[in-house]
Amino acid sequence: MINVTLRQLRYFDALARHGHFGRAAEACSVSQPALSMQIREMEQAVGGVLIERNARQVTLTAFGEDLLRRVRDILRSVDELGDFARASRDKLAGRLRVGMIPTVAPYLLPKVIENLARLHPELDIHVRETLTPKLIKEVAEGRLDTAIVALPVSEPSLTEVALFSENFLLVRPGEDAKTPVPSAEMLREMRLLLLEEGHCFRDQALSFCNMQSSPPREVLDASSLSTLVQMVGAGIGVTLIPEMAVTVETRSAPVTVSRFKHPQPSRTIGMVWRKTSPLAAQLQQISEVVSLAARALRAPKQDGAKEPAKRAGRRKVA
Repeated sequence: MINVTLRQLRYFDALARHGHFGRAAEACSVSQPALSMQIREMEQAVGGVLIERNARQVTLTAFGEDLLRRVRDILRSVDELGDFARASRDKLAGRLRVGMIPTVAPYLLPKVIENLARLHPELDIHVRETLTPKLIKEVAEGRLDTAIVALPVSEPSLTEVALFSENFLLVRPGEDAKTPVPSAEMLREMRLLLLEEGHCFRDQALSFCNMQSSPPREVLDASSLSTLVQMVGAGIGVTLIPEMAVTVETRSAPVTVSRFKHPQPSRTIGMVWRKTSPLAAQLQQISEVVSLAARALRAPKQDGAKEPAKRAGRRKVA
């Protein structure tokens, strides 16, 4: 019988994810020599070399790759034992691992945490903010209980629950407040500022402008919506931001915010979790809390052009 411990399986999984002994040890809160020793003992137990060791990084052997899939299945099943116990309780309690995309987390997360803490004080909430592909992968592998992302994700193993829809608004320099709102076609001829590759919001904005098949005249990339808005305020170009971000991101920039004519560009935000998750009923309850939190974050109604902002710290909505 192969004598492999659960600790060794978790260390091996961490090593495969981080590709480095030091980072894996830090993630597991152990010393690097201790983690290395456990991996060697695991290799002896399974009778094969799991990793190729070199000074810079760790690479899995073919045997290690095959074993990793089984190890993650085992770890997911072990984690679900705790989920089954939690699901049997009458109230929501214990650890809840939630992922959010960066164009949602800064605006929605504070209200969600506040509401969950008030309604379900025994929840221990852990939040991870990263891009959609990573979140979907981590939910599918059992490293996250749920994620809040733009739908659809079209992953057969996951349940998708729509929470709310929101429009994309146009952000322009303050002096443009009285000029007509450009059409999607006109945006193609403007200097459009977008998030860098990997953000689903970038793809949605490009889709609205019909820019996938042919490149725009000029696109500048940023890593956050805050940077985009500040660049617009500096007169570098224009950008699109989701409705929930307007109040936070434009309050300190001399910009004007406008709605497009119908049909307005929009996205649907939802929660996803594994179809096999024992916490499905509890996650459905949490999705309702998130939906309520989102209602308070909608941008004010736009009702006509205003005078352009004259100084930083003011913004106008047209």
